[in-house]
Amino acid sequence: MADFTRRIPEGDNRERAVCVDCGYVAYDNPKIVVGSVIVAEDGKILLCRRAIEPRLGFWTLPAGFMELGETIEEGAAREAFEEAQARIHIEGIVGIFSISRLGQVQILFRARFSDDALAEQPVTPLFGVGEESLEVALFDWDSIPWDELAFPTVRWALDAWKRMAPDGFGAPAGNPAEDPRGMARVTPRAGL
Repeated sequence: MADFTRRIPEGDNRERAVCVDCGYVAYDNPKIVVGSVIVAEDGKILLCRRAIEPRLGFWTLPAGFMELGETIEEGAAREAFEEAQARIHIEGIVGIFSISRLGQVQILFRARFSDDALAEQPVTPLFGVGEESLEVALFDWDSIPWDELAFPTVRWALDAWKRMAPDGFGAPAGNPAEDPRGMARVTPRAGL
């Protein structure tokens, strides 16, 4: 088993884990989270109630960590199917959010229900409860359980989706001005 020590490698400016025997540098880099704001033809948004920690029981968008060997779009589509049994067509990026306190970059897409990722026509929303969800539902904007959202980025992505032009074009959103580095945490609900 390799023995690592923490030091600043030659030519670097940050402390890293370096193998004492061979000098291999083990870089810790941010993880990429991908997901989607999935919208039905009637404008309702798909949310999942989490069946896992962190934030078990809270509502989120279908999203999760990318896997090696997949594109960001493939990862978002996989997460939509794993968490909500939904097949989707990705239409564009809603936002790219930096969560420095967790070492994450979150990329959230605008998507719609589809029976084929390349299909041009919308379809009847088909979805169900996936392994990581307790419940999956479509919400009108006014019925979204705002006080029960799992993470700040869920709200940020929903707000960014709402601000988008009807055709979905425009620059992707980023962190809000009040939390440019993604340092804020969600305030727990009373009684949890």
